[in-house]
Amino acid sequence: MANRTHFSIGLTIMSAVICLSAPKLYAQKKAVAINWDKTVSVSKTTPTLQVVYNPMLRENSPIHKGTFEALKNLGADYVRYVPWFPYPKAAVVELSAPTKDQTFWDFTYADPTMQDLMEATKGHSVVINFSTIPVWMFKINKPVAIDANPDEVNWVYNQGKELRDPTMKEVTGYFVRLLSWYTKGGFTDELGKFHKSGHYYNIPYWEVLNEPDLEHRMSPQLYTKIYDAVVPALKKVSPKTKFVGISVAHETNPEWFEYFLNPANHKPGVPLEGISYHFYGRPASDDQTIDSYQYSFFDQANGFLDRVRYIENIRKRLAPHVFTQINEIGNILHDRDYKGNIPDAYWNLSGAMYAYIYLELTKIGIDVAGESQLVGYPTQFPDVSMMNWKNIKPNARYWVLKLLKDNFGPGDKLQTTAIPSPDVTGQAFITSKGKKLLLINRRDKEVQLDLPADAKNARVNYVDVTTGENPVAESQLENNAITLKPFAVAVLTIK
Repeated sequence: MANRTHFSIGLTIMSAVICLSAPKLYAQKKAVAINWDKTVSVSKTTPTLQVVYNPMLRENSPIHKGTFEALKNLGADYVRYVPWFPYPKAAVVELSAPTKDQTFWDFTYADPTMQDLMEATKGHSVVINFSTIPVWMFKINKPVAIDANPDEVNWVYNQGKELRDPTMKEVTGYFVRLLSWYTKGGFTDELGKFHKSGHYYNIPYWEVLNEPDLEHRMSPQLYTKIYDAVVPALKKVSPKTKFVGISVAHETNPEWFEYFLNPANHKPGVPLEGISYHFYGRPASDDQTIDSYQYSFFDQANGFLDRVRYIENIRKRLAPHVFTQINEIGNILHDRDYKGNIPDAYWNLSGAMYAYIYLELTKIGIDVAGESQLVGYPTQFPDVSMMNWKNIKPNARYWVLKLLKDNFGPGDKLQTTAIPSPDVTGQAFITSKGKKLLLINRRDKEVQLDLPADAKNARVNYVDVTTGENPVAESQLENNAITLKPFAVAVLTIK
């Protein structure tokens, strides 16, 4: 009887201890945990963006000045510039085949925006992609009509699947002269006449074609033949330029990577230096609203990231020296000419998705994570824009990129981090500017987090639904807790 009494008293005391300890244990489970002494990996990823040519970038556009000021203020490296086929007069500088008496080289519409781009990115690296092969170089049934208005969109310009010159000399000559125009001060045309440009740009990266799996529906084999013909000739023009290949829209076909990255499928001496591919998150169905986008976008992002890991295994096996640029990351709600209402919170959601993909790409070891795109508007994918085409203000997608670019980059150390909330993704970094904690709220609701003791008085820079089209906001923590607004992207600088 006495033994039983002592046992009961012991149980009571133990229960009391557990009850008193429970709140403390629970708080520990809810708090973000960081081990500043344990580095998981070192980042080599640069956050950046792409700029796609369209009439809103021309000097006569009401948002021209503000757009290029925003690009300059961003100060990003690896800015990808793509003069695109829907505007043939700017994207194609030889719209007609030469005759025995005349050539038709014309940089009237290509030059101004290229010059604005190079001026706005001065001091930073660029990736140039004049992606469109003149359609007359393909076997087609009849010539493609081109509107006299250079701003008139032409979605049918890219026709044909087979080049009329199987030796590739014609297409190679075109790109050699184009690159020479921008790097050598001019070129000699097919009839022996010199055309002077006065341009001597340093172009560190040149991407060979854009989304060849969609544009002309090329096979990996045909694309590789074009790459092998063009790149050695371009290397002679600009020996220091590095070349980016593949650039597919859909990374779901492993044949592109298995074939192109295999040196055995290339001519001897052809340099394999870099590859690129793209990702856009979309609604799962036409009747979805923003309440559902948050799940569709991040689910699709996770599927994409799994494919990135798979592609990385192919790259490391076949061509481990090759770098990777994922240079179109964004969201498309509907079609290219969508004129419906886009909720304000959408821009924050899309920015949060980009931040999430950027963070995961740093863990995987991707070199470049490029947000798409600087300017969109109805007829040109308005939901992908980083500028408000109505009021000349950068939107939340732009400010998220600037927040990431100003705080993170290659060389940052990723430290062991545990985030207790299933709705928040986070990562601690040791950067050249000190200790940082990146937090991304993936949901359309407020989330509260307890933080480590050293986060007290941390500076917080953030973009969320309250900041709108305003620049990155700043506050200071008073204690060890933070409330993240819906779709917030926050960077804590910890002393």
